[in-house]
Amino acid sequence: MTFRTIELLTIVAALALLGCNREAAAPNGATPSTTPATPATATASASSAPSSASAPWTPKIQPLMLAAASGSSEPELTVSDKSVLVSWVENEDKSSLKYAERTATGWADPKIAASGTDWFINDSDVPSVLRLSNGTLAASWLQTTNDELEAYNLRLAYSKDDGKTWSKSFMPHHDGTVTEHGFASLFELSDHGLGVIWLDGRQMVKDRDHGPMSIRYASYDPQWKQTTDAAIDAKVCECCSTSAAMTTDGPIAVYRDRTDAEIRDIYATRFENGKWTDGKPVHNDNWHIDACPVNGPSVSANGRDVVVGWFTTKDNVGQAYVAFSQDGGRTFGDPIRLDDASTLGRVSVSMLEDGSAAATWVEFADKRGQFSIRHIERSGKKSPAVVIAGASGGRVSGVPRFARLGNQLVFAWSETPANGGPPSVRTATAQLPH
Repeated sequence: MTFRTIELLTIVAALALLGCNREAAAPNGATPSTTPATPATATASASSAPSSASAPWTPKIQPLMLAAASGSSEPELTVSDKSVLVSWVENEDKSSLKYAERTATGWADPKIAASGTDWFINDSDVPSVLRLSNGTLAASWLQTTNDELEAYNLRLAYSKDDGKTWSKSFMPHHDGTVTEHGFASLFELSDHGLGVIWLDGRQMVKDRDHGPMSIRYASYDPQWKQTTDAAIDAKVCECCSTSAAMTTDGPIAVYRDRTDAEIRDIYATRFENGKWTDGKPVHNDNWHIDACPVNGPSVSANGRDVVVGWFTTKDNVGQAYVAFSQDGGRTFGDPIRLDDASTLGRVSVSMLEDGSAAATWVEFADKRGQFSIRHIERSGKKSPAVVIAGASGGRVSGVPRFARLGNQLVFAWSETPANGGPPSVRTATAQLPH
């Protein structure tokens, strides 16, 4: 099954959910889980509606003007000690990866990290720009190698002069196969080098429809010498995004696994003693689905506190969950329901200083997809949802993004005008409520 076929199935499933709400068929024809909710999960679901016990956590969403052209897409947000970076793609005669840095007065003027005429463009598998603590910028994007096979390579580049010049691009993988290499997550290592995880299709050469997709890891030292190229898991979901974060114990990565029985739950792995641990489920959702749902997890960490957010289906309804860990991701508590009624997922999470979390997702309400945020505590207590975009006017499309730097919340998404036309990247901000 090709990537575009899988995307089409996802869109069809989304429309079914929008039209039928809780009575809709499971996304992508998924078989509903027969695993009953744990008591903690049931309690969390019941408390999703606002109540007198909910904390008054209501961030005020303020639009933030971004100089992104009409037709811009594929937004991404990254955080450094200095600031928040937003990146996006603009397509004219060629594709360009643009980025801007958050300042006290708004976004700085956009810069271009890379351009090309042979890029692979997809709303779910996006480029990014990350600033390391030493000021170096690292960028990633996708270069098509075969249109018919939907094959592409992951390209990386770096800049040591704040984006004035960029290195020649290079790849973290060296297998030479004409297959998928994407859904990358970039993160800074403790030695100020770069870590990269990505989905790698080298094992699919002999069977492109049913061969296993793997997840791999590469590392670079501060001088940009590659020091690692290793497999993490030999069989994972084909096109769900990855996510990584840094704990005080080292990196943690999350991804959607794939068993021989086509169970596709969210797994976590930690980098420990020089290698990645065997992936373990964050929770046994037992989601049986024969095609990739194009809906990856999100992870955030603060010290040894970790939160993971993800999408699944239960009882024919798309649902979003979060789970907390207090031991660096070795174990997780019971899942807590994030959405209110039904969702397309697109979950993003941020671990807060007090051990609670903020999380965003796309809720279905009034037959519209609404990019929403709420506060969640380990106990399962949740604030009322606050809509960021999509309650009226244009339609939220693609994969919305959420990041936090200190008390500042930043949001980015693609929005299609209500009267039609090409989408554009939009951004907004809010202060973290006390």
